[in-house]
Amino acid sequence: MAAGFSFASALHAQTEETRTLELNGGGSVTYTLRTHPADAHVAPPTGELAPVSALDAAKLLNLHLSAGDIEEAALLSNAPRRRFEVLRDYRESVGEEEFKRVFAQYFFPQNRLLAEIAIGRHRLLIWDLKEGATRIAGQYFVEIDGRYLVDDVPNDERTSLRWVLEAYRTGKLPN
Repeated sequence: MAAGFSFASALHAQTEETRTLELNGGGSVTYTLRTHPADAHVAPPTGELAPVSALDAAKLLNLHLSAGDIEEAALLSNAPRRRFEVLRDYRESVGEEEFKRVFAQYFFPQNRLLAEIAIGRHRLLIWDLKEGATRIAGQYFVEIDGRYLVDDVPNDERTSLRWVLEAYRTGKLPN
């Protein structure tokens, strides 16, 4: 299965532009919007997968999770102990097969990556998942020493990225 989900780490964004989200109450969030090819999440393998971009980190994370390997997935976090606990609790609440199914859907061809949002070293991947309660899903990453890790530590940039995700969900930003 791992070989089947090994992806090219050389995928590049199609477009990149700086945008500003105006917030209720007078504030704003300036971010960089990156878009990827429609099939970026299912691109054929050309090498070993490593967390050298937010998209590759998401692919590696989702690969581990769709196999039920929460230990390896937790190591892709900037707070691995806490991430392990959250994943373990979620798996216990939904069962092993549902847990795997939820994360495998990130590889389904009908789903797609809508956008990569960047603020400094922090990234938000916004996904359109065709089934499930949360159709517009987000995954947060941070670049540390050339590797992208799940951003599990509260910080101002992650809060700003959450506001951008909410704007996508409510239709304030195009998807």
